[in-house]
Amino acid sequence: MTLNFLELNNLIPSLEVRFDKLSESFHSDFIHSRLQVLEQTVQHPSFWQDQKKAQTIIQEQNDLQGRLDLFAAIQSDLETIQLTAELSSLDESFDLSEVEDVIFRFEQALEELTIKVLLNQPYDKFNAIVEFHPGAGGTESQDWAEMLYRMMTRWADSKRFKVTVLDYQEGEEAGIKSVTIQIVGAYAYGYLKSEHGVHRLVRLSPFDSSGRRHTSFASISVVPEIDESIEVEINEADLRIDTYRSGGNGGQSVNTTDSAVRITHIPTKTVVTCQNERSQMQNRETALKVLRGKLYQLELEKKQQERDIISGSKLSNGFGSQIRSYVFHPYSMVKDHRTDYETGNTQRVMDGDLDPFINAYLREYNRQKAE
Repeated sequence: MTLNFLELNNLIPSLEVRFDKLSESFHSDFIHSRLQVLEQTVQHPSFWQDQKKAQTIIQEQNDLQGRLDLFAAIQSDLETIQLTAELSSLDESFDLSEVEDVIFRFEQALEELTIKVLLNQPYDKFNAIVEFHPGAGGTESQDWAEMLYRMMTRWADSKRFKVTVLDYQEGEEAGIKSVTIQIVGAYAYGYLKSEHGVHRLVRLSPFDSSGRRHTSFASISVVPEIDESIEVEINEADLRIDTYRSGGNGGQSVNTTDSAVRITHIPTKTVVTCQNERSQMQNRETALKVLRGKLYQLELEKKQQERDIISGSKLSNGFGSQIRSYVFHPYSMVKDHRTDYETGNTQRVMDGDLDPFINAYLREYNRQKAE
């Protein structure tokens, strides 16, 4: 149904308020100046000597330019909506059918850029290392951990992010004992930090012959895959490195050699494993990269806990705390306990529709930081 003149004019003030709010936090002057610095860096003769660093700079350049282009498109759409309202006030027969598409496009782009603006921490831009671990409960919780693994990979696929399995340990009867994956994409960690914590499931168990209702728990750990711009000191003397034969589906040379690597950081008792690469050296390098991210995450959590004690923050959920409940029976509901966001469409969530939960978390996180 097409908007009429009165409905359009009533809608415009709220669109203008939302755009003004975005403009206040967008900082276009800073983005322009940062792009100038990056352009000078790219033009330097030695720019491509360090290919990894060069790719990181190019990625930042593309992201910032994309933000500017998106902001300009939002501003243009708002001006089109405003002009349409002015023209319709002069001519009652003016066709308003096309403005609905412009309004929809405006709102979608505004939401997208608003979330990107909320990803304002220095570590948000990094790729993510995600681990899935079942809680107590044997097969039931192992199956739940695998469901969460599927949910996360479906979300990553919807964003066209690259998913690489670093370590996969199958469950005894079903599900998984543990899985570690790398998710590569712009701001992957910034989005997925909302999923870090314990996830609770209530359902009629398919593994219970009596069809009774069961409650299961599984944890998701999310750490940033940090690059050379973040310094994390690791003393080799603090590491215990074990090698073993890889398990699971990996190809002949993966499964017939002691190529898998387990690294234990003794002071923090942090353990990482990697078995996806064919050589022990490659697995060791990947495992060290994951370890650096975990140690960096531990330091971030320590600082956050100190701030939470002072502020009494509602988001002061540590790794061992329950962040979200998924109820399949006796009713359907997924509820985040940090933001109170909930939905009754459990299947859609399990198919990877995590954006509403991620967006609610980012808004609440930034609101509390601003207080």
